[in-house]
Amino acid sequence: MKGSREFSSLFWRLDLEKGEIEGGITVQRRLSDLRGCFADASAYAVALAQGDPVIYTVSTVEPARGPGQLHGALGIIMPGRVGAEYYLTRGHLHAWRPAAEVYLGLRGQGVMLLEDEVTGESEMVPLLPHSAIYVPGCTAHRTINTGDEPLVYLGIYPAEAGHDYEAIAKRNFRQVVVAVNGKPTLLDRAAFLATLGDNR
Repeated sequence: MKGSREFSSLFWRLDLEKGEIEGGITVQRRLSDLRGCFADASAYAVALAQGDPVIYTVSTVEPARGPGQLHGALGIIMPGRVGAEYYLTRGHLHAWRPAAEVYLGLRGQGVMLLEDEVTGESEMVPLLPHSAIYVPGCTAHRTINTGDEPLVYLGIYPAEAGHDYEAIAKRNFRQVVVAVNGKPTLLDRAAFLATLGDNR
């Protein structure tokens, strides 16, 4: 141990109530920041007219940069829905596409929407306390709170991974996770929009 400054970057104290890592960089995303993320634009407009709540918070730590190093992010997503769609993150690919990531569920109930960038195949994977999800490289991923309490999770990824939000912003995910009879259900985006009488 070389000193307290070096040691502090090796020890991460997680605040599961605030969704923050002590000493980390924390950003909040409000409903207004998620324009275009929800498939049902009409429901989004109605929800936004009623207020601009914080949907999620992400706190990141970057102990070191360079090959072989790891970074971490603690996320907390509030419970709620926009129409039939659960509160969610913007979702992203890694700028360095081969980079994989591991998510650890810490509190609450949710799912991760995974989409292979090459094949377009999608999967909805449960994100629960005491569980982990492996996100392969070249896979877009979005975290979704399907429960009635905050969803808290920790992501660990290569320092060189980077985040590509633009690719998702341009085309979004091909699938959506919506409440059907009170249960999270994976649906094709176009098919979901068709049920709304929406041809977007």
